[in-house]
Amino acid sequence: MSAAVGMSGRRRERPGARLWRNLFSVALVILLATGLANLLLSEMVPGNIWGIAYGTAAATLMIGAAFFGVRRRMMHSALRLGLGGSRQWLYFHLYGGLLFLLLMFMHTGFRLPEGVLGWWMWLLAVWTGLTGLLGLALQQWIPKALGSGLGLEVHYDRIPELVAELRDRAEELSEGGHDPVRQLHARKVAPELAAPRRSWRYFIDPTGSIHSRLREFDYLRSLLGGEEARDVEALEGIYRAKLEMDAHYTLQWALRSWLYLHVPISLVLVAIVAVHIGTVLYY
Repeated sequence: MSAAVGMSGRRRERPGARLWRNLFSVALVILLATGLANLLLSEMVPGNIWGIAYGTAAATLMIGAAFFGVRRRMMHSALRLGLGGSRQWLYFHLYGGLLFLLLMFMHTGFRLPEGVLGWWMWLLAVWTGLTGLLGLALQQWIPKALGSGLGLEVHYDRIPELVAELRDRAEELSEGGHDPVRQLHARKVAPELAAPRRSWRYFIDPTGSIHSRLREFDYLRSLLGGEEARDVEALEGIYRAKLEMDAHYTLQWALRSWLYLHVPISLVLVAIVAVHIGTVLYY
């Protein structure tokens, strides 16, 4: 997943997004109507024709949703074979995954599973669905948070290098500055510039948490004048840039790391569902 940031906080809806959302809405209504008919005509259990149909549809959607990851790793081959663009597969992965979760619940009759394999399949499916929704929320919110008030646009992989550059600039400014500047650098700025840092405060309010930490610079600058005030202002700019890089370092890390919660478990889920299908067909 790319972590380059600098996206606008306000996004236009992509072509095709409304079509996929409408298709999902139609499919959801059909499934709910089918479930209601099932309850009126028969029992909702895994072993009857209704339950088998739900399970078959759920497995089909799961395989299709899982193909999104395969398609990403075989992009050139997929384009050459005319298998559709990545954006379309992303929509299918999202909406197909949600429908899979609903069909799985319908397959079990909205009851808790029985047996070890059933529990593992149920728990992994719920985990996969929840982490998928978490990833969707992060991808919608984080670009907006980073683009709403931060002055920097920076790639995640370059942050340690850029922090080192800021540290050198701050040290040079401190060495040539007056006592208030040197003291401010040693007490407040230098420790912050030691390395990139992640903080949960940036999930709550990226810009507000930065502004609250700059008040000391404003106060000191109001007490000083001339060259000293200009040095404090320059040091404040370096400090602000570091805090904004930390915001990127935190939020872009989250945007990357949620995949480790989602992808490995989804692969295990595919394997367990395959075992489940094989067991059902064999017995």
